Amino acid sequence: MKIGCHLSSSGGYMAMAQTAESIGASVFQFFTRNPRGGAAKPVDKGDVRDFNEYAAAKGIGPILAHAPYTLNAAGAEEKVREFAEATMLDDLKRLEATPGAMYNFHPGSHVGQGAEKGIALISDMLSRIFAKGPFSTAVLLETMSGKGSEVGRDFGEIRAVIDATLEKCRACGVNAPELGVCLDTCHVWDGGYDIVGDLDGVLEKFDGEVGLSRLKAVHLNDSMNVLSSHKDRHEKIGKGKIGLDALARVVNHPLLKHLPFYLETPCDLQGYKEEIALLKGLAK
Repeated sequence: MKIGCHLSSSGGYMAMAQTAESIGASVFQFFTRNPRGGAAKPVDKGDVRDFNEYAAAKGIGPILAHAPYTLNAAGAEEKVREFAEATMLDDLKRLEATPGAMYNFHPGSHVGQGAEKGIALISDMLSRIFAKGPFSTAVLLETMSGKGSEVGRDFGEIRAVIDATLEKCRACGVNAPELGVCLDTCHVWDGGYDIVGDLDGVLEKFDGEVGLSRLKAVHLNDSMNVLSSHKDRHEKIGKGKIGLDALARVVNHPLLKHLPFYLETPCDLQGYKEEIALLKGLAK
């Protein structure tokens, strides 16, 4: 079972890998820089080299780099979109140092412009970034809860961003990196997909609208809120409205169990260690 949690990147890659191993994790997620934005630390080539060797020896990975929350490729202000583009381009360049890593981002919020405009802006940005590649890192769009004017509130919007991006890349002769999806259990539940009562139906819908071949990772979170609340409030595993039984079905589902699971629950390291052990014990 590939399972881990979100870790602080302040100590570098090797520190994250050693922390992951100490809590029983075989994967981990981290912010590429301060989650509210700002410059990233310079890449430490020695740290990256040691990490790559250690991860290969210990079977750690794939690691998931999470873009800062401040990225909004669908923003109404040009400076907001320019910041998102410059940051993602820099992140993807840096991630070339860690082969096999994936990059996850929130598609953005259209802030009153409408979902169609938001999708166009996001795909424009992605196609421009990919033209400055090639990049080997898979880029994942995260499923969202539908809070405010978020793009990605349903599977159809996720697919629309992917299709528009690939169409623009083909038109310009650009080789896009792998484009996939990270499914967040809290977000899809809050967004109206009943993974408690009809997990099979939700996955069938995902396959029909996006394609299960594009599902590359799962954010495994419980939710503080009821179905279709559109609020995005994570809860500890088994303590929320999704519940332990439903999350156990997620990690054991034949269409999902091969994927890496990343916990983003409100826990400290000891709490993550306990959740990882709990979920490993439920894995069949």
